[in-house]
Amino acid sequence: MAQTSFFLDVEAGDNCPYSMQLVFSTLGEPKRVERVRIYHRDPEGEWCAITGWETDNTPSPAWAARVEDSGQAMAFLVYGGSNGIRMTPQASDGAHWGIEAAGQWGESHLLLAEDQDIEWADEA
Repeated sequence: MAQTSFFLDVEAGDNCPYSMQLVFSTLGEPKRVERVRIYHRDPEGEWCAITGWETDNTPSPAWAARVEDSGQAMAFLVYGGSNGIRMTPQASDGAHWGIEAAGQWGESHLLLAEDQDIEWADEA
């Protein structure tokens, strides 16, 4: 795949209270994502279900693409809808996504260093 620019544009809303506009150079085609392992709350990592989130407070697919990152040389950009992504711990029931749902939170996007921290939708 030829290197192309990807424009991440997240609008402020209930899921993500701030706007975000970033440009990345992609190094591969985006693929759908089911789960990600994050290290914010647990240094050993915590698997979370993930979905994209729209400004009308509805879920949409979450995606990841390999991108250039100035700090890591290469990373995986995880992104979703117009209002970012929404996550919940693996033990939670991600089938009931909602802005008021306990244990869920939103982000504009994630940058993950390793694809071992991503469960792709076609591998779930």
